[in-house]
Amino acid sequence: MPGLVRGVARTAVIAGTATAVSNRVSRRQLNRWSDQAAPDDAQYEQQPPPPPYSEAPAAPAPATEGDMLAQLKQLGELRDAGILTDEEFAAQKAKILEG
Repeated sequence: MPGLVRGVARTAVIAGTATAVSNRVSRRQLNRWSDQAAPDDAQYEQQPPPPPYSEAPAAPAPATEGDMLAQLKQLGELRDAGILTDEEFAAQKAKILEG
């Protein structure tokens, strides 16, 4: 019986030591990580908050006349190169002019 008690006691001492060492290592790692994270946290605090969420998406900016002309010129080049058919060109042109 004394051998059994001695074995249980030895196991308890080893387990207690392992737990203490593990806790100490965890605390040291946590302190290191918090020291490293402190500058990053300050950087995030300086950033402005994101804009508030809006239900409706913003309307696209109206196309200027110069933009429309550039788009029409590109469409004409695509048609002349044979990439667009006359029907596709007409449909895209109508979309741009409506826009």
